[in-house]
Amino acid sequence: MPRIVGVDIPKEKRVEIALSYIYGIGRSLSNKILKVAGVNPDKRAKDLSEEEIARLSSIIQRDYKVEGDLRRDISGNIKRLIDIGTYRGLRHRRGLPVRGQRTRTNARTRKGPRKTVGVVRQKPERMTVKESGAEKK
Repeated sequence: MPRIVGVDIPKEKRVEIALSYIYGIGRSLSNKILKVAGVNPDKRAKDLSEEEIARLSSIIQRDYKVEGDLRRDISGNIKRLIDIGTYRGLRHRRGLPVRGQRTRTNARTRKGPRKTVGVVRQKPERMTVKESGAEKK
């Protein structure tokens, strides 16, 4: 498996797709990087030469924020919103949708599985024949 920016990319996939296994790189960015590096996007990852891998790595490290740095930035931004008490920060803190989606129905990805709220009743004890008044006289 070729290793780019600390991530093993799958060797059987096309380079265009394989680069998207790096956090922060999608299909369009992958194509831009390949164009700059001069690598054929139809090539399989296992067929990349050491020189091509080095070119891809240097371009990604030089021009883009990926993996750990990107994750750190995103979590820092969320922490900042929470600390200053913005509406978006409160939504993050409570685990609710941040971008204005409805929560009356749906929103299960953020809210988690349903917690049913209802009345818990005790089971009535079984009455004997004498208590029920069904005695024969």
